[in-house]
Amino acid sequence: MRTEHDQAGAGEAPAPKPVKKNYIRPLDIKNGRIDMSHGAGGKAAAQLIEELFLAAFDNEFLRQGDDGAVLALPAFDPAEGRLVMATDGHVISPLFFPGGDIGCLSVHGTVNDVAMSGAKPLYLSASFIIEEGFPLVDLQRIVQSMAAASREAGVPVVTGDTKVVEQGKGDGVFISTTGVGVLPPGVSISGRNARPGDVVLVSGSIGDHGVAVLSQRESLAFETTIESDTAALHTLVAAMLAAAPGAVRVLRDPTRGGLATTLNEVARQSGVGMLLQEAAIPVKPQVDAACELLGLDPLYVANEGKLIAVVAPEAAEAVLAAMRAHPLGQDAASIGEVTTDPHQFVQMATRFGGRRVVDWLSGEQLPRIC
Repeated sequence: MRTEHDQAGAGEAPAPKPVKKNYIRPLDIKNGRIDMSHGAGGKAAAQLIEELFLAAFDNEFLRQGDDGAVLALPAFDPAEGRLVMATDGHVISPLFFPGGDIGCLSVHGTVNDVAMSGAKPLYLSASFIIEEGFPLVDLQRIVQSMAAASREAGVPVVTGDTKVVEQGKGDGVFISTTGVGVLPPGVSISGRNARPGDVVLVSGSIGDHGVAVLSQRESLAFETTIESDTAALHTLVAAMLAAAPGAVRVLRDPTRGGLATTLNEVARQSGVGMLLQEAAIPVKPQVDAACELLGLDPLYVANEGKLIAVVAPEAAEAVLAAMRAHPLGQDAASIGEVTTDPHQFVQMATRFGGRRVVDWLSGEQLPRIC
């Protein structure tokens, strides 16, 4: 009987036997698409997480590789600080729009929700629901945008989840994010804190985000490109709080329902009224023109990079100056005051000298806007 050594020839080592490898080809980002195996928890799912998500979000917490991230928190004693937690779902259509996309929006939206309590955002989690057939190149673009926004904000994505649904049972990709932050001692910011005589401030022009998304959705061409204002506002909030400690009573980001609905929410929470000055509310000419063309009111159009502040009157100028000194508040304005009103109406003094009630948004003016 001839041995393997004999077959290889005298003096030659036997030919090595082929080794079976547990090998998956790298993701074809350019041409590949999501399929059901990417959500099944097996090799394909692990590969998607490693080559796309982990590659983009890489940090020490994600590298732990567990179902949850073990995090360091600055304090547990309420006297030294309190935790703030916020969560938000993002179902915007289209996924990409002038000035942003669902990726950066999902970071900014939750960072801002945490910051509106006066807290410093620390960590984010992210959950992706992806439709079967979604192009990998688009998913990579979204994830990289999200990662860039996270790094710029200094708030890492430390844990997450990915699910895939059958084609026709989703709409590309939905993202839910949850944020955790720490609230310094002595800071008390809530929609319940507005008092008659307080001043209402806004950090810049309103309606940019909603009009940018709608123009992309409807393929509308304007002479000037209108871009979303999506941005993380926590550094602006920090500057405002430092300028007048204890003077900022309410902070809100006027997203769905816009400025008008947000102020009505605050008025109801605090049991007060408000009187706005129409001439003082900043609206870009191209946004105003687009709203007129589309039959929209800028007061009800969503924003993703603006905030509203209700501030003690004696500190309003100091807070406004701090806002204008920050890149995200250069066009900040004082737009009205809090009034005593048992009916809790938000009213506006018009440019023509009259008054009108600025009511809650009725129905859905712009669906799938964030």
